Amino acid sequence: MDFVHDQLATGRKIRVLTVVDTFSRFSPIVDPRFSYRAEDVVRALDLWAYANNVILDFSRPGKPTDNAFIEAFNGRLRAACLNAHWFMTLAGSAEKLEDWRNYYNTDRPHGAIGNKPPILLQNPGSAPSLLP
Repeated sequence: MDFVHDQLATGRKIRVLTVVDTFSRFSPIVDPRFSYRAEDVVRALDLWAYANNVILDFSRPGKPTDNAFIEAFNGRLRAACLNAHWFMTLAGSAEKLEDWRNYYNTDRPHGAIGNKPPILLQNPGSAPSLLP
């Protein structure tokens, strides 16, 4: 997980929480807000991680090489979504980011996982479907 910074068309800054599973490359969360506190991150991740038996692994601040997967994901997110849209509102940014996250998870082939979309590793042997 990591944060990406951007801004609305009005100049107001937003922070986007990004999360990627390093095995499947699946992104369960891309969540923009004006600010994040530790409680917000816990609320967004802790229950989901517990329910899915996921161990959260934190990288050291200022050490992007600790998690090259999220850095690569953030670069793709910036190039394909953040730099491609003007966000007028926080709700508008959330909508566009969620559309991109769905595309990334269900349609976009990933070379590192056999040119398949990540959803196929989340639901092996079944047709792609988004997680609730």
